[in-house]
Amino acid sequence: MATKKAVAQKASELVQPAAHGYEFGGPIGATLISIGLPIGCYAFAFLCNDVSGCPAPALLDPIRLFTPPLLSTQSGWQHALSTLKTQAGWPGVTGLLSTEAVLGTAAWYGLSLLLYVLLPAREVEGVQLRTGGRLQYRFNSFTSALLILVTCAAGSWARGSDFPVWTFINRNYVQLLTCNILISYLLATYVYLRSFSVKPGNRDQRELAAGGHSGNIIYDWFIGRELNPRIAIPFLNNTTVDIKSFMELRPGLLGWVMLNLSFMARQHHSYGYVTDAMYMVTVSQAIYVLDAFYMEPAILTTIDITTDGFGFMLAFGDLAWVPFIYSLQARYLSVHPIILGPTKVAMILSVQLFGYWIFRASNNEKNRFRTNPDDPALAHLKYIQTQSGSRLLTSGWWGKARHINYLGDWIMSWAYCLPTLLAGYRLTPSILYPGTRLVTTDGMVGAAVPVTYFYLLYFAVLLVHREMRDEEKCRRKYGKDWDEYCKKVPYKILPGVY
Repeated sequence: MATKKAVAQKASELVQPAAHGYEFGGPIGATLISIGLPIGCYAFAFLCNDVSGCPAPALLDPIRLFTPPLLSTQSGWQHALSTLKTQAGWPGVTGLLSTEAVLGTAAWYGLSLLLYVLLPAREVEGVQLRTGGRLQYRFNSFTSALLILVTCAAGSWARGSDFPVWTFINRNYVQLLTCNILISYLLATYVYLRSFSVKPGNRDQRELAAGGHSGNIIYDWFIGRELNPRIAIPFLNNTTVDIKSFMELRPGLLGWVMLNLSFMARQHHSYGYVTDAMYMVTVSQAIYVLDAFYMEPAILTTIDITTDGFGFMLAFGDLAWVPFIYSLQARYLSVHPIILGPTKVAMILSVQLFGYWIFRASNNEKNRFRTNPDDPALAHLKYIQTQSGSRLLTSGWWGKARHINYLGDWIMSWAYCLPTLLAGYRLTPSILYPGTRLVTTDGMVGAAVPVTYFYLLYFAVLLVHREMRDEEKCRRKYGKDWDEYCKKVPYKILPGVY
């Protein structure tokens, strides 16, 4: 009896590991983030716009913004709000959503799911779970993306910048943002409620995330209670979909590219040409995304898959934040066309290639070492053998810094922002051509830098925070071996500095 009880207790601990401390400021931080991030997305959408300028010109003169006209009955706040609504093109609360956007969003997710099921795929085993098993993953995001992009290229060749996909996205930009925010909330709630069906000894190898079962409803909903939620699709041959990896790679990440392409089409429609700055942003970000699709199995060793549960944090990040915030530079250039010239293009491209070289070479070395550490091609690498059975590299790329791949990722983020130069523009009605507007930088140079360079700053904070979380996880896992590793590899991201 005692033996059976001990076995049952052990099984329960594997499925529901001991919870560790709060992150992101605990329940209060989770609440503020869950409310604040969607508001931030709307702020970028409206305050950098194609109605008055980027940013809305009134923001640059706060005194006048909060000073109503002499005969006005409005208070300062009322005047500021009405002015910003006018300059931002505020559609009203009901205008934040439309039937057309809902149907288009449903079609996009449906297409992503259909291609996932129907196209040929690689079946790959994930890392070993606490319960000892390994989950099977179905990977075909690269071929799915190619099929969609080739189809859109053919449509653009036939219809030009008036290809319906591009005009639909530009016409419903804010409404599409709303749809994806709502999906994030609904999906996070669904996986949270479903996580309570995770039981010891389940055949589906379901587990709770170590940091996701604190007992606080808001926090666990935000951070993700279940590690690897999955669902079988009855009308698609009962194909099992891993929700976390699917959302991480498909609707949002490819959506980022689709938004960029729609902004490129908009620039061409408005001006009759596409600038080198727009090409640089769109092509470089597309290469980054397609590289992630091509190297899809590499996602299985990331902290998102191995450690984090799937909750609002990942759902919102994957479906709303990534596509709509990461595409800000292309959206800016669609209204304010910047021509860089060969010299600036070469300089920015060199930054991009340097970052990509560090990012890809270091990740390839890590993945090859993890999948086949005895590969003769890796024989020159030094490592520490830990008591847990893992090996920690102390030479090669990973001897330079413990998260050297983050450095390459961050350097690439510079190349995404630099094409916007000292961003800022305002729109004024044209006297010579009634019904049209002029794009001018008068008094606006540099004013939009916080918008178009936000990705660079945010990404730095994200990577440092991710590094801190990874360090904490590794210290719990490896103990004294991690301390020894840190002595051999003292720098975290930037060799010689941090």
